[in-house]
Amino acid sequence: MRRFLVSLALALTIGTTATAQQCGGDFGQFVQGLRAEAAQRGHSAEVIDGFFRHANYYQRALDADRRQGIFTVPFTDFARRLISQNRMDAGRRNAERQAATFNEIERRFGVSRGILLAFWAFETDYGAFQGDYNTLDSLVTLAHDCRRPELFRPEVFGALELYENGDFDPVNTQGAWAGEIGMVQMLPEDIVNHGIDGDGDGHVYLQTSAPDALMSGANILSSLGWRPNEPWLVEITVPDNLDWYQTGIHTSRPVSAWQADGVAGRSGTLPMQNAEASVILPQGRNGPAFLAYPNFNVLFEWNQSFTYVLTAAYFATRLEGAPVFDARNPEPGLDGNGMRALQTALAARGHDVGRIDGILGAGTRAAVREEQRRLGMPADAWPTRALLNAL
Repeated sequence: MRRFLVSLALALTIGTTATAQQCGGDFGQFVQGLRAEAAQRGHSAEVIDGFFRHANYYQRALDADRRQGIFTVPFTDFARRLISQNRMDAGRRNAERQAATFNEIERRFGVSRGILLAFWAFETDYGAFQGDYNTLDSLVTLAHDCRRPELFRPEVFGALELYENGDFDPVNTQGAWAGEIGMVQMLPEDIVNHGIDGDGDGHVYLQTSAPDALMSGANILSSLGWRPNEPWLVEITVPDNLDWYQTGIHTSRPVSAWQADGVAGRSGTLPMQNAEASVILPQGRNGPAFLAYPNFNVLFEWNQSFTYVLTAAYFATRLEGAPVFDARNPEPGLDGNGMRALQTALAARGHDVGRIDGILGAGTRAAVREEQRRLGMPADAWPTRALLNAL
């Protein structure tokens, strides 16, 4: 669960630790600072030594951090790559194997089994590959690095607490490069705060226990605001005369209002007529279309890539019986060079698109929508050659 969100409260708390070196400098001295802070937090000398004496500088984690990619391929291509028949079949088998756990999750948290199966599949292929980075070394090294110490430093102490409870092995615990652990990839602090012993053995082992991993994943989604037993995504059809400027996750309207404008469920009636929802057009008005309910937005706490979240949300509906989406015939988008040229043109007009990186992020989509509207083009936030030429 890649929740790369900075907690101001944690940052302020860390800032008051006078004896702790916040980042950078000599790595050995930095670890000594972590030890001193651990003592201030009330951990015993034996626990501190047993944990930190195994900490090593880990260039491999830094290299992975520097080369991490953003999902740049269009939704239709990305979804087809990730959603294989093997993953569909394995999802159904795992749903049967863990039926008792999923039943309890749905009773207790109201989180759909499809959602958890989708993230279980995409994060680790249902637990088959959970990462091969030493978790302690990754977290301490990334906390030492000065790019995002406010994120990783608290996770070091989360791992320390897990170690003290007998749920973390400093030498052998492995996971993703950024410190996520287990079948659904949760960070140590999330495990401390939301981990659940799903199989009743007295421990929370997200690497070896599917019930522990699934129950913990459901618990954290619930804590993030998941609305029990409500939908998250429904494929729709849209009329040619829809007000495209109102589409996108920035605008929510009652489902009944969308329906009055001609939006319809592709495979039946739209649920929850009074609920607020957004029309999502990942590749513009001529491509696939979805209605996103409030639970869809909760999934961005798991991963902040729009394409990844949409693909996972759609895969969850497939696992629960939805048909393959209708790709329709979207207008071709821009390649990397075209996107950079578009971002440069948008920035020249005063739009905040962030770095000129060729990535279609939220800022670029918002700017595209505004310029399309200004130019009298359908404002569906999909960047095309026609828009670039017009600018």
